[in-house]
Amino acid sequence: MFEVGSFRSSLHGGMSRRSFLSAAASAPLAFGLGGRTAAVPLETKAKSVIVLWLWGAPSHIDTFDPKPNAAAEIRGPFGTIQTKTTGVRFTELFPKTAARSDRFALIRSMVNFDGDHLKAGSIGLTGMLEGKDAEVPNFGSIVARHRGAKDLPSFMALGRGNPRDVVGPMKGFGGGNWGRNYDPFLVGCSEKGETDIPALKLIDGLSPAALDDRRKLLGDLDRLNREADRATFDKWDVTQKRAYGLLTNPDARKALDLAQEKQAVREAYGQTSFGQSCLLARRLAQAGVPYIQVNWSQYVEAMTPNCDFGWDTHVFNFDLLPDRHGPIFDRVYSALLDDLRDRGMLDSTLVVAMGEFGRTPKINGQASRDHWPQCYFSMWAGCGVRGGAMIGDSDATGSAPLTEPFTPGMVGATILELAGLDTQARAELRVLPNMRAIHELF
Repeated sequence: MFEVGSFRSSLHGGMSRRSFLSAAASAPLAFGLGGRTAAVPLETKAKSVIVLWLWGAPSHIDTFDPKPNAAAEIRGPFGTIQTKTTGVRFTELFPKTAARSDRFALIRSMVNFDGDHLKAGSIGLTGMLEGKDAEVPNFGSIVARHRGAKDLPSFMALGRGNPRDVVGPMKGFGGGNWGRNYDPFLVGCSEKGETDIPALKLIDGLSPAALDDRRKLLGDLDRLNREADRATFDKWDVTQKRAYGLLTNPDARKALDLAQEKQAVREAYGQTSFGQSCLLARRLAQAGVPYIQVNWSQYVEAMTPNCDFGWDTHVFNFDLLPDRHGPIFDRVYSALLDDLRDRGMLDSTLVVAMGEFGRTPKINGQASRDHWPQCYFSMWAGCGVRGGAMIGDSDATGSAPLTEPFTPGMVGATILELAGLDTQARAELRVLPNMRAIHELF
């Protein structure tokens, strides 16, 4: 199995995008199977992991790795602001996040190994090249298998649907070759905080809308209990059974009910689907769900019919970021960090925000940016992560790492170790067995 791991080769010495991707695919010794760094395993600290999946690939230069001294065709139109971390600047679109830079660590030298959204996304969430072919499981599926299920599913994905583009689905979203039992349990959340469980649509007579109507829900469940014999139940697939079991559990229903929250808390996250989904993620972590993935959008595209404004900004990059993407992320990420801190949950909850790659340093002919797997960012908070730490650096144009690159395999090893899967446990499951964690975060 080819794990996407640590490599120390310099990527900024004139390597083109095409040669970089070709080398990544054809030279495994240079791109992950050699040069691993031995380190003491991380202490198990993460009762829950929340991954904010910024599907579509945010521009690193227009967000958290600005290049104010670069030429205009690289730096773009946005100014920069000082953060709470001395000497570190973000673009002006993220004032709330900048004011909280002492609560999270930022990695600016991430790399991926494919320039295609579906393939890079699958690699990003499995840590292995085989992820793009659905041959290996998502990090959340691994945690779910290790932890087992209790009242709530162990791996829950929040969003309109599993990540995809207009052509087809991303293959690394779930259990891979482990099967559907390890796929995430999908829950939708509207901008008003109304929850929707797609699996319920397959259970005759039980409407997802009933989840928000307690009296109707209880009546529907009583009717199903009377009418459903064992033969009928056995015909349901594993997802339907999970949905039914969840709704018959009062504590599980309570965790999914955002009406339980004070209005001020709901307003702090904002009236957007991503905002209310992140609030729901906090509630699920509070209820003990081991792994929650919040999908920024279902579709990767930003401006395509049926899209839900992903980060794939080949056009209107400099319109969407200040008007929509930037303000939403800035508000929601800040609210989540505040909420977890105020409830004393940051010590036991790991929060990772990342996309599948970055965007081209040079602005394209449509006054936007294209795909760039050679350099991007990730953000880490909680579970002992050093607040204010800036890990790694990119070159003067944001084209490539200046320091050791960090890969999806290393991201996965870090998440899994904090969730209790050390090298031996990963080897037994045949997932990222020898990959080094990013100890620089701690």
